[in-house]
This record gives sequence, structure tokens and C-alpha cells, in this order.
Amino acid sequence: MAYPPHDVLIDNLQACARGDGPAFEKLYRATSPHLYAQLLRIVRQEAAAQDCLQLVYLRVWQVAGQYDAGRARPMTWLSTLTRNIGIDWLRRQRPQEADGDAIIETLPGESDLESESDINQQAESLQLCLTELTMQQRQALELAFFEGLTHHDLASHLGTPLGTVKSWVRRGLERLKACMTRFA
Repeated sequence: MAYPPHDVLIDNLQACARGDGPAFEKLYRATSPHLYAQLLRIVRQEAAAQDCLQLVYLRVWQVAGQYDAGRARPMTWLSTLTRNIGIDWLRRQRPQEADGDAIIETLPGESDLESESDINQQAESLQLCLTELTMQQRQALELAFFEGLTHHDLASHLGTPLGTVKSWVRRGLERLKACMTRFA
């Protein structure tokens, strides 16, 4: 299931900023499966992912007015909030474990949710880096990370051999990593 076009999500976010409950419900229905899948990959526990998802939408309701469509796509902005909340949850659960911190430190970016400008700057950097990918790499990465598709699902969805899809994802991630380090 694909999420709605960017302009629909932008309209929903803007309406949420004005306190529009039905728009918030539409936004939730359209985006929650993707954000939940993202949280599952981060926290690896269904109950925790559900709790974090609730925190994500509470945060969206609180800061929807800070979303700037000129700086980031709606799903990029929502995914950044989601990722940060998931990482914060991991940090709270395992503050004494060095392994937990090591895992978190391997992920790019900061988890400071209070700094919306940092989130927007990271999102803008990511958008710029995504433009440096080939069309196939970008499509494969977007489907994998925003739609939650596996390599096998990608191959089937794109009608492309599995090895080719794996190469697109691997090379795309390598290029993204190299690009994002230029902004760090």
C-alpha cells in the first residue's frame, strides 16, 4: 500500500496544525503502517513499536505547524520524527548497555526532537543526497525503507532479478552514506 501524494500529506499536516481532527485521522490512516514498520525495524518489539507510534502521532499533533514543505517531503519529515522517537526509546531501555549505545551511534544524525531545525536540515541533506542516486537505487531504497519491502518483495514489485535489486540497495546505501558524511 503506497501512501498518498505529497500534496495530500502536506494538506493534512497543515490542517493538523490548525487543529483539524479529521485531517489528523486521514494522516494517521495513510502513514501509520509505514511508520509502524519503521519502528519495528528500530525497536524490534511489537508492543514498543505501538507505544512509540502513539508518541510519534502525539508529537506530530504538537509540532505539525513547524513542518515546512519547502525543506522536506512529508514522509521524510514523519520518518525522521519516527526514527528519533524509536532511538530515544532504545536509549531509555538500555542506558547501561554499551551495545545499545554502539548500535544507536552507527545510525546517522541526532535524536534531539526539540531541535526541529536539525530535523529539517537532516531531511534537506537526505533529499539532496537522494537526488545523487540513480532512479533505480532511489526507487529501491524508498520502497524498502518507506514501504517496508524486503529484497524479495522489491524484486517481485519491480519485476527485476533479486541480485540486481540487492545491488541497487547496497550501492544506493553506500552512495547515501558517502553523501551524508559530507553534510556531517
